[in-house]
Amino acid sequence: MTEAAALAVEDLVAGYGQVTVLEAVTLAARPGTITAVLGANGAGKTTLLRTISGLVRPRQGQILVDGTNLARRRPEDITRAGVAHVPEGQGVITELTIEENLRLGGLTRRGGAARTAALSDAYQRFPLLAERKRRQAGTLSGGERQILVIARALMAAPRVLLLDEPSLGLAPRMVTQVMDLVRRLRDDTGLTVLLVEQNARSALAIADRGLVLNLGKVVAADDATTLSADVALRRHYLGF
Repeated sequence: MTEAAALAVEDLVAGYGQVTVLEAVTLAARPGTITAVLGANGAGKTTLLRTISGLVRPRQGQILVDGTNLARRRPEDITRAGVAHVPEGQGVITELTIEENLRLGGLTRRGGAARTAALSDAYQRFPLLAERKRRQAGTLSGGERQILVIARALMAAPRVLLLDEPSLGLAPRMVTQVMDLVRRLRDDTGLTVLLVEQNARSALAIADRGLVLNLGKVVAADDATTLSADVALRRHYLGF
């Protein structure tokens, strides 16, 4: 399973204090694909991303990126190894300008030339940010902030992008734009995306594969179209 996977998680167990949240979770994401991680609140979706990115230390299991086990490494080392994590909540630093927020994302890049090139690429990909680069990030709408945090994550030149609830709190029109952006990133750059979403319908519409968690365990994993067509699974776990 791991040989062809850009990201592979094997028998991952993790939690907080004495509470176990993830129980032997296994998944594999091929290069250049979107894998949707779905389930109800409390299923363990956010904990899965936090464990992959090093914010939660796993109790057992492996986290392999291009075959290298990153489990129990520091978050900054995992970022340097090619994994970028966008937590939920549109976490921009509102007092800083858009450009200053972007530059923070490039701090792990070695050399000023690489960071300058990354900034230029960000402005080319996101003209809205280029037009407003001198403005404070706090002036952006919720959807625009979500675009900024994704652009900031891309400044580190990741091969794997972890996205936690990018549609949370957004108007339907902005949800569509953000999902289209995620799809374009896969198609244009070959990025591997692990997408945590409450909006299962929207996530499966752009995903290649899906994974359904319930109380920290994998209850289904299949092609996105197959999961979308499973009426019983949708009724019990996905809410549509």
